[in-house]
Amino acid sequence: MPIKARYAELPGAIAAGCERMVHPSILGQSDRERQRRFIGVMLAAPFFAAGAAVTLVTSGMGAAVTMAAIFAAFGLCWFVALLVAATGRIAAAAPVALIMAAVTLGGLTAAAGGLSSPVAMLAVALPFEAWWIGASRRAALWGAVSAIVAIALQPLAAAFLPFAGAQIAAWHWLVPLAWALTLIPRISAFGDSTGAADMGDAGDRLEDIIDAVVLRVARHGEVLDASAKARNILKLQPELLSGTGFFDRVHLSDRVSYLSALADMRDGALSRRLELRVRLPHNGNGQNDNRQNENRLMADNYRPFALELVRGEEQSDVFTLVLRENDGPARLREELAQANEAAVAAEVAKGRFLAVVSHELRTPLNAIIGFSDMLLHEMFGAFKDPRQKEYVTLVRDSGQHLLAVVTSILDVSRIESGAYATEPEPFRFMEAVNMCQSMMRLQAQAKNIDLQTQIAPDAGDINADRRAVQQILINLVSNAIKFTPDGGDVVVGAKRIGSRLHFWVRDTGIGIAEEDFANLGKPFMQIQNDYTRRFEGTGLGLSLVKGLVALHEGTMSIESMPGEGTTVTISLPVNGPKGRPANQAGVLTMPVTRAKGDRNGSLRKTA
Repeated sequence: MPIKARYAELPGAIAAGCERMVHPSILGQSDRERQRRFIGVMLAAPFFAAGAAVTLVTSGMGAAVTMAAIFAAFGLCWFVALLVAATGRIAAAAPVALIMAAVTLGGLTAAAGGLSSPVAMLAVALPFEAWWIGASRRAALWGAVSAIVAIALQPLAAAFLPFAGAQIAAWHWLVPLAWALTLIPRISAFGDSTGAADMGDAGDRLEDIIDAVVLRVARHGEVLDASAKARNILKLQPELLSGTGFFDRVHLSDRVSYLSALADMRDGALSRRLELRVRLPHNGNGQNDNRQNENRLMADNYRPFALELVRGEEQSDVFTLVLRENDGPARLREELAQANEAAVAAEVAKGRFLAVVSHELRTPLNAIIGFSDMLLHEMFGAFKDPRQKEYVTLVRDSGQHLLAVVTSILDVSRIESGAYATEPEPFRFMEAVNMCQSMMRLQAQAKNIDLQTQIAPDAGDINADRRAVQQILINLVSNAIKFTPDGGDVVVGAKRIGSRLHFWVRDTGIGIAEEDFANLGKPFMQIQNDYTRRFEGTGLGLSLVKGLVALHEGTMSIESMPGEGTTVTISLPVNGPKGRPANQAGVLTMPVTRAKGDRNGSLRKTA
């Protein structure tokens, strides 16, 4: 960085350092400015006093007296500065500082050779420094009085102190010249402070319009002052944000973006906007949240804020920060939490509803089916009219159909909610096929359908839920028989490939059109066309198969072509599922693909 740029940053850095030493109880901006300048002057004054005290050596006082005077100047000035920083009381410290300055200047002027010495020009510094600190005519007047007192004390000091041969030297000009050099950055800083005051007024007017905290920061991020709305928005006293106070409260993961925005502003950007999280006090009272107890309040009480950095029109080294509450993410999180609660409540209500359905429907349905069977067997006498037996048969079949629908609804609901419990056990896959074949034989014979099996000898055993595998086979074979015309074929096949068992159900039925593939496997969605409208169904069978296959960490594919039949292939791990999360059960995506090598080939849907 060029030396000129560093020198331009020096006043702001010094001001930020002195700002941090101002007592937190000082809230007014003008009062804080007065104390900040007083502390800065008292910290810098000993260096000029030490330079002038070297004249004591040339005046015959000796090196020991000179060192004692230098240490006394540093000790007294820094003590007063630290006293004001610790207590915030400047009313008593300011007169003491003026008296000390008058006495010191009178003695140093006498040691340098009297009023004709260049050191005497430092008398001008007293009213200027008083005016610089107090920013009032009264302060300048008291500074002029102290300068007059210093000039009056000079003859007395020359008479009582043993100054031997005090002579004027050319190097005495270095002391007033060094002080004069400090006027350049301070006068420019005073002009900046006037502009900053105007900006502060603009910031105050801005606060009247928007609900935000306005901060002024130096080039490297030191907060020079913060607006009063920090008390309401951040629950902090504005002085706690001074210096690095604001940066210390920014979340660790957001500090990089904040520093990057500051770097862009230093490089000439006009504005930057970012989102960050700021740590707020838990007790809601910024006065009690000082840096001594911050280590005990390190719990994550971070809130989202939107920060906008703006460059002043006439200030290149001071940036304005506008900090607003960013309730968008917080509101979204709250809405998400409410939606989750609503979903959980809906799931609980759904479970209760299904439990009621299970009890209230299954109980009378079982009674209807049981009494219908008793009547059909003519246990209490023969029917007088054949139509009576026909009607009883319709009552029993309707009851069985309704009971199957209720059972399927409950099974699909349990799978979707992750409450369907599977109990894997090793069994021979051929046993499940035989059971399915025995159950579906009468249905196939009623339509003159040839129900065949093509089970490879290596099919062997599989570790799975026996009831679920049987349900998969029954649903697939039942659908195949339902949508296959009279005289068709339905084949159940299986073979083992590696560590997985592939089994399929193939029919010579009506097939599935391309536009209907999207609805396959959705609950209560049944493919409708002129042919399928003749068949009853709820569309739950394939959805139940999908869920059961997902519980076993298997895959399902459907290959079909209108008029040429359908083949549903299931692949299950032979050694059983490894443990899929319950909330993923039944979730299968089934993209549609066209078989390779056939321009008009069958459509395939896999899951």
